[in-house]
Amino acid sequence: PQVIVVWVGTNNHEHSAEEVAGGIEAIVRLINAQQPQAKVIVLGLLPRGEKPNPLRQKNARVNQLLKSALPKLPRVQLLDVDAGFVHSDGTISYHDMFDFLHLTGGGYAKICKPLHELIMQLLEETPEEKRAALA
Repeated sequence: PQVIVVWVGTNNHEHSAEEVAGGIEAIVRLINAQQPQAKVIVLGLLPRGEKPNPLRQKNARVNQLLKSALPKLPRVQLLDVDAGFVHSDGTISYHDMFDFLHLTGGGYAKICKPLHELIMQLLEETPEEKRAALA
C-alpha cells in the first residue's frame, strides 16, 4: 500500500491516555517496519459524550501526546479531525454523532473531506519518488 490510515484508540477508555497513545505509536512503528514504503495517516481521537466529561478530556490528552510523538517517526502524519464537533457551549450535536460517540453520515462527511484531501496529496509522487521508481 502507498497510504495506510490508522484510526484506533477511543474504545481503549479503560487505559490511560499515555497507554493509548503508546499503543497507537507502536502500531505505527509496526507499519513502518512491515510496510516501509507506505505513508501513514493517524486520525486523532474524536471528542465523545454530549457534554464535557473525563473521556473527552482523555481523548484530547491522547491527541496531545500523539502530536508530540508522531512527528519523530518516518512517513507519518496526524490528522486532527475533531474540529467543529464541539459547539461553543461544550456540547456535541446528535446530527454529527447520533449517540455522542458514533458518527452520522454528516459526521463522517466532516472527517472524510480532509482525509480524502490528505490521501490525494500523499499519493502525488514527489520528483525524488518518481526517479526512485524509474531506477
